[in-house]
Amino acid sequence: MKAVVLAGVLIIYGALALSQEPEYNRIFFENSPMAKSFFYTKTVYRSPSWIRNVAGKLPVSDSIFFTPPNALQLNYISGAQGTWSANIQFKDIRGQDNFSEAVNLTFHLYVNSETTVDELPAVGLSLGKNAPVYSSLKQFVKDYRVRSWIRIIIPLRKIGINLTGTEQISVVSFRQNDTGRKEHNLFIDQVEVVNNVHPAQIKSVPEIVTAKGYEKHVDITWEPQPDPAIRYIKIYRSSDNTNFYPVGIQSPFISRYADFTDTTGKEFYYKISLLSTDYTETSLSNSVSAATRSMNDGELLDMVQEAHFRYYWEGAEKNSGLALENIHGRRNMIATGASGFGIMTLLVGAERKLITREQLVQRFDKITTFLERAEKFHGAFSHFIDGATGKVEPFFGPRDNGADLVETSFLAQGLLAAKQFLNPSTAAEKIIIDRIDKIWRAIEWNWFRKDEKSKFLFWHWSPNQGWMMNHKLIGWNETLITYILAICSPTHAVPASFYYSGWASRSEEAQKYRAGWGQTKDGSMYTNGKIYYGVPLKVGVSNGGPLFFVHYSFLGLDPHRFTDAYTNYFENNVNISKINYRYCVENPKQNIGYGPDAWGLTASDGLWSYQADEPVQRQDHGKITPTGALASFPYTPAESMNALKNYYRNYGKFAWGEYGFYDAFNLNENWRSEIFMGLNQGPIAVMIENYRSGLIWNLFMKNPEIQEGLKKIAAEKP
Repeated sequence: MKAVVLAGVLIIYGALALSQEPEYNRIFFENSPMAKSFFYTKTVYRSPSWIRNVAGKLPVSDSIFFTPPNALQLNYISGAQGTWSANIQFKDIRGQDNFSEAVNLTFHLYVNSETTVDELPAVGLSLGKNAPVYSSLKQFVKDYRVRSWIRIIIPLRKIGINLTGTEQISVVSFRQNDTGRKEHNLFIDQVEVVNNVHPAQIKSVPEIVTAKGYEKHVDITWEPQPDPAIRYIKIYRSSDNTNFYPVGIQSPFISRYADFTDTTGKEFYYKISLLSTDYTETSLSNSVSAATRSMNDGELLDMVQEAHFRYYWEGAEKNSGLALENIHGRRNMIATGASGFGIMTLLVGAERKLITREQLVQRFDKITTFLERAEKFHGAFSHFIDGATGKVEPFFGPRDNGADLVETSFLAQGLLAAKQFLNPSTAAEKIIIDRIDKIWRAIEWNWFRKDEKSKFLFWHWSPNQGWMMNHKLIGWNETLITYILAICSPTHAVPASFYYSGWASRSEEAQKYRAGWGQTKDGSMYTNGKIYYGVPLKVGVSNGGPLFFVHYSFLGLDPHRFTDAYTNYFENNVNISKINYRYCVENPKQNIGYGPDAWGLTASDGLWSYQADEPVQRQDHGKITPTGALASFPYTPAESMNALKNYYRNYGKFAWGEYGFYDAFNLNENWRSEIFMGLNQGPIAVMIENYRSGLIWNLFMKNPEIQEGLKKIAAEKP
């Protein structure tokens, strides 16, 4: 993932065949994260026909479902001279790009009306942007019965679909197939394209290990389930330990479930079962219980830090112990920058006693051992690394097959904080310190000048394409830490003058660059000097840009202790955060949910793709991204706490999960992201800790190289 400044530079990544990556089924509908309707659907009808819809989307049912907590509802009337159709569109989820062979379309059907098999709709599939190819559903129904779930299996070849890859299927569609003017009420669940539909016998016995209650949710855990026959873990809840009701499903790759009960001060009981690949269910497990309880502000902060810590502790790539790009996505691909944020989050976890020091040292031993042998380019790491081999993974396309200096700087920021946390008097920790020092000293920052005449650093270098990307690093954005570390390097430093000639350059080229991505001359000279929403802004393009600009470089670099010729960066970051906050309170686009307790426009997953939102109308897509406000705790503690309480207490039913807050949600569109993002989970935990104790700031700033480099910058004049 890159910032907005990378727009148009990287080739759009495609599906890559990776033998080591587990295969995903191509799922069109599993469950809707949001109540009322499912965003990735579209309904159309012409009277006298009709289909129930919510603003053109299919409604979801939380009372009739096959896998909890919901299913799609097809409630329709078919009449002569009328039509209706309902499309379920496939949504690409970042990193889910290794699919099983396309053999069968399957889904589960529940008929809750006096509908005959002849009155069932037609079902169709679209390839790419082509119109759907339809067949009558009844020919694929065996043992038809009403008010009972039936699994429908449709061989693709029987509806005239010849495929070379599952990724071609873009839409599953249902449409009118009779004219009887009766009202029909059907429910559809688990719509997916799969390979194997044969029964699979599960050998495991489910058992819950722990249950822990928080204010409005309960976390339950179980032992990892490596059996390939397991498709899902199914979770049941009870209020009386007698009557258990299914509330959710979980991937077998995750060994916990966050059950948001939306109730405080009550005891709940849990059991789990295992579903096989053909949805055969095992018997239920043992019962465990936990009670929810009221929590004060400090306890809420503990809860959030703990959950976001888990992303990097439990959710790490197994071979390296480093961070994944996102969950659920590729499970063997490391994200370099997110790993730097993860290292700092692990330090927070150790400080908060979520893990022991011994556990932390063991993880850091694994991490640094891996990083020592991982592929590097003049000491710098690639954006993505294969966890099995340590080789570069060109996830963004063939041009992204070499060094990424910005991601390397995010990683180095974390390593340098870890270096100061460890004790050189302890043998095991000294080994890790030495490895970190070796990695840090080997990064050839000065190589990324491209040539001796250059006054800028460059983002990328490829071993077979050289400087083809040709992306100069020019601030204001998230790349400040890259210049700081390049100047502070004890072995391969660039001159301190690069701070003003490169990062804070006022050259014509730099002005055009800033004006280009900001679409304004405000801040094109690096300095700004204007007032927005009553707040002065000394440095920043437009009115400050997305909030990750004041997060990523400042997880370790303490902005209180960094002042250049133009501003102190704590004061400047506070003002950027306040501008963002006041924009959201004013809410010029009238986005649903925006206000004093829902704010913070930044980069995150979006309805169809990753977007970097900022507090200007052209870049405001209506997304609420929790990391925006929550990683701003040091700058806006009261406003951030209000957002935390609102997101958890009022939106937690869909916004909260096993690793804390999901990446984003959009109340205008009744949408929530399906993923937790590695670059967004960590800043929340780290910046909350910097607000509470200054831990990571203090650790990073203790490095003598950093102290010396900042003195050099302070001595420079623009």
